[in-house]
Amino acid sequence: MATGTRRERERAQREELIVRAARELAEAEGWDAVTTRRLAAEIEYSQPVLYSHFKGKNAIMTAVAAQGFEELAREMRAARSAAVGPGGALAAVAASYTDFARKRPAIYDAMFTHAVEVRFADADGPAYLREGFGELLQAVEPLAGDDDPGIVTETFWASLHGLAMLERSGRLPAAGHDQRLGLLIERFSAPKD
Repeated sequence: MATGTRRERERAQREELIVRAARELAEAEGWDAVTTRRLAAEIEYSQPVLYSHFKGKNAIMTAVAAQGFEELAREMRAARSAAVGPGGALAAVAASYTDFARKRPAIYDAMFTHAVEVRFADADGPAYLREGFGELLQAVEPLAGDDDPGIVTETFWASLHGLAMLERSGRLPAAGHDQRLGLLIERFSAPKD
């Protein structure tokens, strides 16, 4: 085995170790607890080793966000693919999205509430962003009627995000989640005149 290949593999393994440690620490204690010093201690490498992989905490959060977008897209795709009919697909994607936000709050925050180095709403943006939006679009488009499917999808996404954040912050009681989600699905899947 070539030395370069082994080094590349070891480097990738260290990067994954750093990202996994950041995710676990953020989920357990929040993003304020994630510092390069703390991560170095967690993974038993020096801070200079961390900085040889990532410029700092923001770059680590960006890597966590990228993984989160990939996971969310996979989960929405599986939910949409298993659903029956357009309304079922919309409901499945919506439930998948809000479940992800509820079960992985720190990762969701890295994806949507913290400043990370990801270009949103850009045709040349990362594939994982386009794939995630594409899953939402595929669920919404059959129900968009004459409206611009992209705009309808953005509005649906904004509604899901709003529900997720308002429920998590306690501004909306979690007990009403299913009713709210059902109402949202009903409104978005209503026949267009």
